[in-house]
Amino acid sequence: PFASSLSPTSCCCTSFRASLLHSRILQRKMSDSAEARACFMKWKYSRHFTFLKQADKNITVICKQCPGEKKLSAAVSSTSNLLKHLTRQHRQSLLTTQKVSEGELKKMIAGYVVEEMLPLRTVESPSFRCILNKIPACGKKAALPDRKTFSTYLDKCYADMEMELKETFESLEYISTTADIWTSHNKSFLGMTAHWIDPSTFVRGHAALACERVRGRRTYVIGNEIEQVHSAYGLNSKVTATVTDNGSNFIKAFRMFQKSDSDEESEEDEEVTFTDVEQTLSTESEGQFSLPPHLRCASHTLNLIFHDVEKWLQANEAKFIYRSATSKCSAMWTKANCSSVASELVDNFFKKKLIVPVSTRWSSFHDALSRITDIPLAELNTVCTQFGIKCFTDREYLFLKEYCIVLKPLTVALDILQGEEHCYFGILLPTLEILMSRTLALQDELKLTASLPDIIAIKVRFSSMMDNKEAKLAAVTLPKFKLRWIREEEKKDMVRPMLTTECHHKNPANSTDDFFSFEEDDCTYSAETEVMEYLKSAGSELGVLSQFPRIKTISLYNTATPSSAPVERLFSLGNLVLTPRRNRLSSERFERLTLMRYNNFFKNNTAK
Repeated sequence: PFASSLSPTSCCCTSFRASLLHSRILQRKMSDSAEARACFMKWKYSRHFTFLKQADKNITVICKQCPGEKKLSAAVSSTSNLLKHLTRQHRQSLLTTQKVSEGELKKMIAGYVVEEMLPLRTVESPSFRCILNKIPACGKKAALPDRKTFSTYLDKCYADMEMELKETFESLEYISTTADIWTSHNKSFLGMTAHWIDPSTFVRGHAALACERVRGRRTYVIGNEIEQVHSAYGLNSKVTATVTDNGSNFIKAFRMFQKSDSDEESEEDEEVTFTDVEQTLSTESEGQFSLPPHLRCASHTLNLIFHDVEKWLQANEAKFIYRSATSKCSAMWTKANCSSVASELVDNFFKKKLIVPVSTRWSSFHDALSRITDIPLAELNTVCTQFGIKCFTDREYLFLKEYCIVLKPLTVALDILQGEEHCYFGILLPTLEILMSRTLALQDELKLTASLPDIIAIKVRFSSMMDNKEAKLAAVTLPKFKLRWIREEEKKDMVRPMLTTECHHKNPANSTDDFFSFEEDDCTYSAETEVMEYLKSAGSELGVLSQFPRIKTISLYNTATPSSAPVERLFSLGNLVLTPRRNRLSSERFERLTLMRYNNFFKNNTAK
């Protein structure tokens, strides 16, 4: 049906698809070559060779010991050819112990202490120094660092890490951040992470920006600290959105300090006014900053849905069977967790352990119940009898089974939205659509919990997101989804022109070209044609977007993550750094150790 409309540009469609295929193949080859290089560098004799390239299942290297450029080949999975070459031609070099320079030794010590989250006093441990003395060093034997010297060296490494991040951010146009508040040892910390998509490789990148101590009135402090972190890394004009949980302190801070549309410059002529600069600079700074667009954590919203389910179970007529069934499960968890004899009995009888739920992850309660319902009722009651616990009735067992079936899609959606490496903002709406359809599809199969799917009110909890323009554009510009996640044709017909209109706004032609535009070029690749070609393309990888410049620009909406889970992972590391035995660690030192550990600074620099 689009043949007539595509005829003006049909001459370039074939070459367009060919270049698209070539781009995907090239991107795959680059990825394979990088993996082969990383694998080769782990070989203990890799220092004798320079990695050149990978071709199919073979790699090509240059021997550093041979005069000239002696090229050798070996299989990706085997280095036997290279080892034979060293044995025959450079036996003496093969047996020579590689010495470590003073700088390399310092970096290895720092990497060990930071990556393993050890106390800084480790460098003064006699047993640790004994190990270091056995490492052969180049030239004069360097003095081993004491704690104070080592702390100074870590400060230098942290400054290098900050500089590397700033250089990375300078080359990026769009970045998103996440933020959250964490309290430990009666201290509050603001954690922030940054997320981006490399415009050339489409690889997802992330880094921790802050884990700093916060004091004072939360609303203003949160807004001020977020703005300060963005400014420190030069991100104020690049942040597309900041993702936080649904806490009232964050919501209020963004409501008060978020930049509004009225702050944009007006195109109409305005009367010129003169301002007293000295008076302006001397006024109180509160309220002088602005925050980027705010996104609420989708995982936290799903958690609220689970609480809705809990309230329904406690108030509904099903509360009696729910309480009796879960109390028996709780008794089993307590017995198996507190008694080694009971734990061994479970292992021997079920050939697997029971999962004990934790209060911090509501999905763990579902996982724990699922493990119990995976056990046949007869075997389950046999163990209950040996534990001295009341046996499960058929009705209770069926209720738990249905409960797990209904909430299973919710837990799967939660795992998807809490991802990081391949998780984009555009995943949110397709995930919610599938979650709603799968949950409602279960309704006819349920007996005891038939009305439970109605309580999982996705549209109510995500009402502001369902009609969000940015969320729709983010989903459509993910090649994995495009328009496939939209079931109704009417909605597709609404989103398609929305994408086309946005492409018109992102026209790559500059104002000079527009000024000297005399007539329409028949070969011009219009926004309408680009949208149609994109929607018809078969690729599902992000690399496809390199062939669609306007849509690639619109994909900036995918920079954000759908949840604030990444910053919560930062706090998980913080718990391991700020242990009870290290609670006197200064806030600044704690932040630096945590950020270097989260960003894998020493691992990444060692690989280089």
